[in-house]
Amino acid sequence: MDILTVLPSSFGYVIFTYLYSWIMLGYLAVKVGSARKKYDVKYPTMYSDKEQVFNCIQRAHQNTLEVYPQWLVFQTIAALVYPVCMLSASVLGAIWVTSRFSYAWGYYTGDPAKRMNGAYGYIGYFGVIFLSISVALQLLGVF
Repeated sequence: MDILTVLPSSFGYVIFTYLYSWIMLGYLAVKVGSARKKYDVKYPTMYSDKEQVFNCIQRAHQNTLEVYPQWLVFQTIAALVYPVCMLSASVLGAIWVTSRFSYAWGYYTGDPAKRMNGAYGYIGYFGVIFLSISVALQLLGVF
């Protein structure tokens, strides 16, 4: 079975969302690497006892990695049925990924409260969860 005949053609937009998320993860990782050099935090030390800004940069990346696997699962489930429409996995995914930049940039200030600049990402995160629940209910014949 050819995967290109199974997936909806608009799934290509979802793939671009995944690629966008890969760019975001790479960006966050590079920022942590740069901060390690700047603040002299050697591997395998995760956090600094002296540098709050380093800890904020590290946490922005770490928190994103903590939620990323769940987002990937829900993004994929939602995208199989709702790749592109008014409430689509592609748009919701792009919102979530973009919000992680805002979240990180707020955190990078050294004021952890500013990470909430990325709170709009919950629209994308909970959106794909909602769509995944919808897919599950459809598969179960509930509606």
